[in-house]
Amino acid sequence: MHLIRGLSHLETFKNGCVLTIGNFDGLHSGHRTVIKKLAERGEALGLPVVIMTFEPQPLEYFLGDNCPSRLMCLREKVIEFAKLPVDSLLIAKFNRFFADYDAERFIDDILIDKLNVKHLVIGDDFHFGKARRGNFAMLKEKGKLHGFSVEDTGSYQVAGLRISSTLIRDALGAGDLAQAEKLLGHCYSVCGRVAHGDKRGRTIGYPTANIRMFRKNTPVNGVFAVTMSGIDGLEFDGVANVGTRPTVDGGSKVILETYLFDFDKEIYGRYVEVSFKQKIRDEVRFQSMEQLKAQIEKDVAEAKKIFAEIKRL
Repeated sequence: MHLIRGLSHLETFKNGCVLTIGNFDGLHSGHRTVIKKLAERGEALGLPVVIMTFEPQPLEYFLGDNCPSRLMCLREKVIEFAKLPVDSLLIAKFNRFFADYDAERFIDDILIDKLNVKHLVIGDDFHFGKARRGNFAMLKEKGKLHGFSVEDTGSYQVAGLRISSTLIRDALGAGDLAQAEKLLGHCYSVCGRVAHGDKRGRTIGYPTANIRMFRKNTPVNGVFAVTMSGIDGLEFDGVANVGTRPTVDGGSKVILETYLFDFDKEIYGRYVEVSFKQKIRDEVRFQSMEQLKAQIEKDVAEAKKIFAEIKRL
C-alpha cells in the first residue's frame, strides 16, 4: 500500500482510480464491506483502489477536547488499511485551509484533476467543503458532467443495528465489549509502544507495561481483562487499567497500564497490541497504595476467572 501524507504530495493518477472518502474510525465491519466492494469495482475497471481520510478527524479540529472519543489512532489505522485490498491511502491534513475549501473547487482540483476518479463510493449523508455545501447530489451531478460514477455506501447491519463508529463508542463506553466486538467484526484493541513509567507498580508487586494513549478522548475507561500480543509471536493474559491513575498522580494524560500474569521479560520499546476481553470495574481513587494493592489482587483474581471461563467455551 502506498501512503500519501497530505494533498501537497498527491501526484496525478493519470489512468484514474476508484475512490472512497471518510474518517474510517475503527475500520469496523461496515467500513471493510465498503472497501471490499470498492476493490471489486477497481478490479473490474482495472484501476487502483484509493482511500481518502483525514487527520485530525474533522470533529477533532472543530470541537477540540469536546470531540467524540477516537477508536483508532492514525498509526493503528494505517496498519489496518495495509491489510486490506487498498493500493493507496491519502491522508489529508484537516485544517482551516481545508475546512474553507470550496466544495466545487475540491471536486475539480482534487477528485478530477489529481485523483482522476472514475468511480466514487460515498455515504449519501456525506458533506464537505466550506459551510458543508458539498453533498452526494453535487457529486452525482459533477459525475455526469465529468464521466465518473457515484455510488452510495449503503447501510450495513448486525443483529438489526446499523453499524457505525458512534454505536461502537457507545457500546465501549457502557462496558459492553461483546457488542462492540460484533459491530467491529473483531475484538477492540489498542496498539502502541511500551514506554517507561514511574515504576510504582513494581513497588507493590505488580509491574506494568505502559502505553500512552495519544488521543484527545478514549472510548474505554476502567479496569479490564486483556490479552497482549506482539511479543515473540505469543499472546499473554493480563489485567489493564485505562485512565489517569487518580490514586498515584491524578494527572490529565490517559495511560494504558497492563499487568501480565507470570511474565518477567524486558519489553520497553516493543510495539504491542492490547485486546480488551471484559470490563471488571470503573477506575476509582483509593486512599492509600495499600488499598490500591488489595484491589489489584481482586482484579487479578477476577481476570483469571474470566480467562478460565473463556477457555472453557
